Amino acid sequence: MKKYTDTGKKDTRSGFGDGLTELGKKNKDVVALCADLTGSLKMDEFKENNPERFFQIGIAEANMIGIAAGLTIGGKIPFTGTFANFSTGRVYDQIRQSVAYSGKNVKICASHAGITLGEDGATHQILEDLGLMKMLPGMTVINTCDYNQTKAATIAIAEYEGPVYLRFGRPKVANFTPANQNFQIGKAVQLQEGTDVTIIATGHLVWEALQAAETLNAHGVTADVINIHTIKPLDDEAILKSVKKTGCVVTAEEHNFLGGLGESVARLLSTHHPAPQEFIATQDTFGESGTPEQLMDKYGLNASAIVSAVQKVIARK
Repeated sequence: MKKYTDTGKKDTRSGFGDGLTELGKKNKDVVALCADLTGSLKMDEFKENNPERFFQIGIAEANMIGIAAGLTIGGKIPFTGTFANFSTGRVYDQIRQSVAYSGKNVKICASHAGITLGEDGATHQILEDLGLMKMLPGMTVINTCDYNQTKAATIAIAEYEGPVYLRFGRPKVANFTPANQNFQIGKAVQLQEGTDVTIIATGHLVWEALQAAETLNAHGVTADVINIHTIKPLDDEAILKSVKKTGCVVTAEEHNFLGGLGESVARLLSTHHPAPQEFIATQDTFGESGTPEQLMDKYGLNASAIVSAVQKVIARK
């Protein structure tokens, strides 16, 4: 079993900021727009280096999306930045009509997603954003797991033609993927191979899946661990290949089980290879105020919950 090492905890939003800074140096068509949260989105350095390509829109997210869509007409590649709740729910109509329906090359970059936003509470902890965005025709949906992968994804989506939703988070989390990785949109990353169960995880739950796999291995259970960083388009081939081998699957995400990664996997399996599945996700609920660790524990979004789900799903084979 390959062991991944935490090289030092870093926040994924800093991966976005550093990726954007690098893009600013090498791609003059990249522009950035922010809704009064420049520091929180780590966009300061891009702003300092490229003041003529940075637009502070203020607390006017709908306007920000509309301006971004307009900028694409002149060949610019706009990256919008605000909290995930404001990036999706607040401006869904503008995204649907001006970006998705119109096929505009806008990169919607969303920080502070999920319950690991923490103490700000339920009003800010969006847990339905992946579902909202994946239902939009033509929208690519990406949810990265650590600093390195977020930086790589930020750089990669600038080269991709079409609307993208890039989701990342607030807290410092394990940084364990390669520093100079080749980020391929729509291509799953196999982190570990096993024969007893497939664990498919996204975002902050990828590291938890790896920790769960270590625990399971010590008890004689081996797991395929797959990092699905691209929720849409889903890597159908990688998922089916694994589940056909193991015979069961656990999906893990920091999102409502309705509309998220797990539901996409269930749809795929129901039409191509039915298999027992357990869901690690929030259960049709809003969040609450607390530390990220407290909330992940309360809502069952951690390694121990994954281990329990694996034991349950194996018993159903």
